[in-house]
Amino acid sequence: MMRRFLFSACLCVTAAFSATQTVSAQDAAPAFATKARQVYMVEEKTGTVLLSANENQSLPAASLAKLMTMEVVFSALQRGEITPETSYPVTEFAWRTGGAPSGTTTMFAALKSQMKVDDLIRGVIIQNANDACIILAEGLSRSEAEFATRMNARARDLGLTRSAFGNSTGLPSAESRTTTRDMVELARHLQKTYPQYYPLYAQPDFTWNKIFQRNKNPLLALNLGIDGLGAGYAEGAGFSFVASAQREGTRLFLAMGGLASDKERVEEARRVMEWGLSSFQTKVIFAQGEVISQASVYGGTSRHVDLVAQEPVDLYLPTNSPDRLSGQIVYRWPLRAPVTKGQEIGVLRISSGDRLVREVPLMTADAIEDGTLFNKATDAVLELMLFWL
Repeated sequence: MMRRFLFSACLCVTAAFSATQTVSAQDAAPAFATKARQVYMVEEKTGTVLLSANENQSLPAASLAKLMTMEVVFSALQRGEITPETSYPVTEFAWRTGGAPSGTTTMFAALKSQMKVDDLIRGVIIQNANDACIILAEGLSRSEAEFATRMNARARDLGLTRSAFGNSTGLPSAESRTTTRDMVELARHLQKTYPQYYPLYAQPDFTWNKIFQRNKNPLLALNLGIDGLGAGYAEGAGFSFVASAQREGTRLFLAMGGLASDKERVEEARRVMEWGLSSFQTKVIFAQGEVISQASVYGGTSRHVDLVAQEPVDLYLPTNSPDRLSGQIVYRWPLRAPVTKGQEIGVLRISSGDRLVREVPLMTADAIEDGTLFNKATDAVLELMLFWL
């Protein structure tokens, strides 16, 4: 167990008070250097952020928009709105915009034919097919514009607040914007929520209508355990990708943008993923139910309540400098009695240098009953004194 969390309390004024307990720490280890202009990397089990730079900076979604398209389709399947056997027509718009005449990645769907949702999903995921995206969009929402509205509503539901999608494909005819952080969060959601479909991202090839095509993801061949998800390119913004990799029970999610070439994209993906998979280890900071700190309680039978986490607080830490951390406990102040056991009242924020690596909800370990009139009067005086400090 690590025992470096020495807390001191301070107050700041917002709409109401907040109490913040800070942790002293050593200087953070140097950040891993990358050629990407935007990067965000997370270890899945602990949620530890391994690498971040300009992760909230907007970049063209390009073909990465197809991840959001698939989320909408998977959600519709999960709710029973459609089935894998549902068929949609290939319209002239889908054929011309994303099919054979378009000169873009396509599954060569024939004009005015009918296609099953199951085949279209594979066309999007494995072949990066624009015609498959548009056929699904029109089938689910009558038009691609209406489907884009649905994509954006779903993105808001998932908390992807910095993303906006203009179409189902990411083609530049309608601008789609995102961030590396949003893309990682979307990838994590896809892997966790739709395990029955997620393996399709690693399927090496797909034959439809006697047309054989290999998976268009250039990172699958790196032999690093990468099993998804997609790559994009936008003129002026460079090459981007979202990837996940699993090795010996550890899963990483990585998104990068602003790379100069496809070759650089592949090289950086290999280098960063290998670093993330080989240079870290999981360590427990606090055991499940272990007291992390205390929060002040006003007007109760006790002036303090212990704070615990529902699960072990573990981090995916560098093997060469695992102790270089800082932390804050933040909760609404004053915390007034009565307080119930297991009540979520704050969050533990753990940082490496100035980089937030994990947030953990904190619960009360015990119940604090409403105090006597004397308890309340004494605490009111203390509260007033703290207010004027």
